[in-house]
Amino acid sequence: MHPNEKLLAIREYIPADCSQITDLFYQTVHSVNAADYTKEQLDAWAPVAADREKWNRSLLAHYSLVAVHGETIVGFGDIAETGYLDRLYVHKDHQRQGIATAICHRLERITAQRNISVHASITAKPFFENRGYHIVKNSR
Repeated sequence: MHPNEKLLAIREYIPADCSQITDLFYQTVHSVNAADYTKEQLDAWAPVAADREKWNRSLLAHYSLVAVHGETIVGFGDIAETGYLDRLYVHKDHQRQGIATAICHRLERITAQRNISVHASITAKPFFENRGYHIVKNSR
């Protein structure tokens, strides 16, 4: 490891993270999920102009974590008190490095709910199935 390289850290969300998170979300959806969805679906899911105020309120209302490498947010996720895992995204350039697994593990541990639910994308479905999640309803 290079002496200046900082290790990955996972910490709780703060409002100053919102801009990086919404940018990461847009870039990730429009690149990682592009093989499984049409451009129209991607645009509806992740529009260019994110409502950052709404995102911030939602992330503050949930238990929300960010994965940081140096000063850069490389992933984030959040879970509601009900056990609904709302979002789990990793930057397009940091896929398959264990970041989603680390965030998800922490989110799953924090909730008192035994039954965690998620509306997983086609792209993310194998990730959740490998963690032991079961399909209740297939929307496709």
